[in-house]
Amino acid sequence: MKKKILDACCGGRMFWFDKEHPDALYMDIREIEEEALQNGQKFKVSPDVVADFRDMPFEDESFSLVVFDPPHYVLTGNGAWLNKKYGALNKESWREDLRKGFAECFRVLKQNGVLIFKWNEYEISTKEVLALTDQKPLFGHKSGKQMKTHWITFMKL
Repeated sequence: MKKKILDACCGGRMFWFDKEHPDALYMDIREIEEEALQNGQKFKVSPDVVADFRDMPFEDESFSLVVFDPPHYVLTGNGAWLNKKYGALNKESWREDLRKGFAECFRVLKQNGVLIFKWNEYEISTKEVLALTDQKPLFGHKSGKQMKTHWITFMKL
């Protein structure tokens, strides 16, 4: 069965209700065996496909729904538990990396497909990130205690 949904940066699949959804293909650039983080929480990254969101190994227009939740941090140290849990962007190339990520997400998204983009403004504003794609979002929602997490919906028209 060909999967209909791509989670392009699945990490620990933290926001998924069904972490083994049968229609979803989980991709991440890293694989981490289950381990305890500094805060005691157990965590693992176990993608179906190990690949880079900047260069996805899929044909054009392969998925009806793409979830893009890239790392939000650039300033954490290599050993920080935040890096393990969420990954980190390269301090010098994050703009180009996210630009390529958006382009790849839209390339693998079918016509009339939906892209769900999740971003946390801890270090970089949502406005700054959205400027990295020429695609226009339809709507979004802020969440979290400080309203720094943004869920943004695009449709490939």
